[in-house]
Amino acid sequence: MMNNFIRKSSVAAAILAFLRVYLGYQWLTGGWGKLTGGGFDATGFIQGAINSAGGDHPAVQSWWATFLETVALPNAGLFSFMVMWGEILVGAALILGIFTNFAALMAITMNFAFLFSGTVSTNAQMVLLTVFIIAAGYNAGRFGVDRWVVPFLKSHKPRRNKKEKKELAVA
Repeated sequence: MMNNFIRKSSVAAAILAFLRVYLGYQWLTGGWGKLTGGGFDATGFIQGAINSAGGDHPAVQSWWATFLETVALPNAGLFSFMVMWGEILVGAALILGIFTNFAALMAITMNFAFLFSGTVSTNAQMVLLTVFIIAAGYNAGRFGVDRWVVPFLKSHKPRRNKKEKKELAVA
């Protein structure tokens, strides 16, 4: 019953639009601040997360610290770029309601990365709200650009003939 409401109701779509714009604004302003703040560098954040993996009560799990130390830290410039532009693009997509589910999936991925790194802030709240957007599917972007984009993409999806379908089923 709840699933039906969140996925089909226009009332739910309006509530989700409000949540979507709120989350989008949070992401967009966070990314914009990094972009215009004079050279965002995630090195300190990554190093701090790695340092939080030690001691009696570590805030960061060892497997995540290993990833940060071996992958993220040596590529801090790339991760800085991805965080800054990821926040801007996710924020813009959520505000506009375009590719809403993909944007929400990328948002929750970033939120979990921040949570895994020992930062709580508003990330837990944002995860909770984003779960509703993901669960709603198309309805979350109903009052947004997805209203036109999703039907357009569905109507222009390449169709497979019976032979191609059989070949895919066998493979």
